[in-house]
Amino acid sequence: MKKYFSFVKIEHTLFSLPLVYAGVFLASRGAFPGWGPVLLVVAAATGARTVAFALNRIIDRRIDARNPRTASRDLPSGRMNLGEALGVLSAGLALYFGSAYLLSFFCFMLSPIPLIVFLVYPTMKRFTPLAHFGVGMGLAMGPLGGWFAVSPSTDGLLTPLLLSLYTLLWVSGFDIIYATLDEEFDRKESLYSFPARFGRERALRYSGYLHFAAFGVLAILFWQTRLSLYALPLLLLTGALLYLEQKKAEDVELAFFRINAVAGFAVLAMVFVGVWT
Repeated sequence: MKKYFSFVKIEHTLFSLPLVYAGVFLASRGAFPGWGPVLLVVAAATGARTVAFALNRIIDRRIDARNPRTASRDLPSGRMNLGEALGVLSAGLALYFGSAYLLSFFCFMLSPIPLIVFLVYPTMKRFTPLAHFGVGMGLAMGPLGGWFAVSPSTDGLLTPLLLSLYTLLWVSGFDIIYATLDEEFDRKESLYSFPARFGRERALRYSGYLHFAAFGVLAILFWQTRLSLYALPLLLLTGALLYLEQKKAEDVELAFFRINAVAGFAVLAMVFVGVWT
C-alpha cells in the first residue's frame, strides 16, 4: 500500500481537497449537508486524484525515465510495473464512479468530464506552453464537484465557477513555479513549459500575474456571495500567502509543498467562516 500511495502521491490531495470542500460549504450555505455526502465527497475526490496522478505517471513514464530528477519514480525505476499502475488507475476509477453514482445521478452523468481533462493535460507539454493551465483545469474541477455533490443542478452556477476560476489561476501559477525545477531538461527535450520557453525570470513573473488575478477573483467571490466580514482576515491571509509564495519561489520545496497547502486551507476556512457566521 505504501508503494501504491507513493505512486499517486496521495498526500497531494491536500492541494485539492480544501477547494472541493469549499464548494460543498458554499452550496450548503451554513446547513450541514449530512455525513453521507461529506464522506462520499472524500471518496470521490480521492478516486479522481488517484486517476489523475496515475494517468500522468503512465503517460509520462518515458520522459520521467530520461529526467534525472524523476528517474527514481516508481515506474521509471522499475519498483512498479505498468500492470500494477493500470491496477491503481482502475481502482481509482471504480472509487470515483461509485462515489459519484451514490451522490446523485446528476453527478454520475457529469463524472466523465474531469476524466477528459485528466487524460489530455499530461500530453499538453509536448506541444503547448499552456500545459500549466491543463493542470489548473484538472484541479479546478474540484470546487464544481463539491458544489454539485450538494446542489445537483445548474442553479446559482456563478458562485462555484468563480471558485473554480480562482483554483485554475492559483494552480497554474504554482505549477509554473514547480516547472522551474526542470527548466534545462524541458529545454533539452523540447518540452513546452513556461520556464523552458520564456526563461525562469519571465516565467515567474507570469506566475505572479496569475496569482494576482487569482486573488482578484477570490475577492469578487467574497463580495458576490456576501460572506461574513469575520471571514475578511482569511481572505487577506490568502492574499498574503500567494504573495509569500512568489517571494519564496526560489525555494520550490517551501513555495510549492508548504505554502500551497496552507493557502488551500485558508480558502476553505474563509468559506467556512463566511457561511457559518
